[in-house]
Amino acid sequence: MPEMETTQFETDLSLFKYDGLERLPPSYRDLDEDERTERIEAALAELGDDVVVLGHNYQRREIVEHADFVGDSYQLSKEAANTDADYVVFGGVTFMAESADIITDDDQSVILPSMEASCPMAGMAEALQVDAVWAEITDAAPDADIVPVTYMNSYADLKAFCAEQGGLVCTSSNAHEAFEYAFDRGDTVLFLPDKHLGENTAHRLGMADRTVVWDPWDPDGRDAADVVDNDVILWDGYCQVHERFRESHVEAIREERPDANVVVHPECRREVVEAADVVGSTATIRRTVAEADPGETWAIGTELHLAKHLDRWYPEVEVLPLCGDACMDCNAMRQIDPNYLTWVLEELTEGRERNVIEVAPEEKRLAQVALDRMLEVDP
Repeated sequence: MPEMETTQFETDLSLFKYDGLERLPPSYRDLDEDERTERIEAALAELGDDVVVLGHNYQRREIVEHADFVGDSYQLSKEAANTDADYVVFGGVTFMAESADIITDDDQSVILPSMEASCPMAGMAEALQVDAVWAEITDAAPDADIVPVTYMNSYADLKAFCAEQGGLVCTSSNAHEAFEYAFDRGDTVLFLPDKHLGENTAHRLGMADRTVVWDPWDPDGRDAADVVDNDVILWDGYCQVHERFRESHVEAIREERPDANVVVHPECRREVVEAADVVGSTATIRRTVAEADPGETWAIGTELHLAKHLDRWYPEVEVLPLCGDACMDCNAMRQIDPNYLTWVLEELTEGRERNVIEVAPEEKRLAQVALDRMLEVDP
């Protein structure tokens, strides 16, 4: 594996780190819903308490209906850690399965059903690339105290990198607290990989005019010495689903449905967040709809499947996707289809573990440090 320049552990690009995960066998590719549902239920009944199935809020109905827990990524990892299950089957994406492996017991195996379920935003800030940029900006300002903060939506090696450099992890709910932790210990925050969450957090803390975006792919971009002369440096990454929302979508909803309220995720663009009635994590979005009065209408600015779940779960509330037919599902989440779930569960009944996600020991140790620091500010 390549050696990182500024840290004490080796790592590799995610593309190569998980190149041993297996594809769906041909015999599982043409199952219809009735057959796979029956087979999934039979496998779960046979495995009993030996397995726990986690379904992220953005998963399709055919996954979450088989899940023991449905929620956001870190919440699901905590739920798995609180069980005695030997196997944790994560209906999510790679970085989520890594987080589960970090905080669950060593004798619990974390399984990601599909090798293709890799979050594009997490891939926009590979640790090797961040390490090179870190060397550049710290060389440009050797006297500056820069603290890296990474969003939970990142790979384990980037979490480990942040721990090595005195930084920490955050969620969309506690990003402002993570910023405050960092500013108590340094002069500048490098926030990655999601520039929109970082920008919205900087605005919340009154630092909008001291924030700059660093484009790591632009060789002719900003000079490192100029970049570090800011309070907040935002890595130029984003969620492809949430960036699709526009202020015009909010305006259209308000024109077509004056009675509608709008709730959006803080991974959305700044102007969308400013136009919304409520801003928050997937847990906040779920709670907002759950606590709505019967007859209220809520337009949801996040991944399409959560809007569909909320519409089913709370029939007394009208739930609309904010951008209508233009709303997208998450392509990475889509890779966890029910045929994959059928396959990995039936393999477990035969004593075979497929697509196990294991974080390297030193990465795991350091990533846990970054998570522990987050828990210091948001227990």
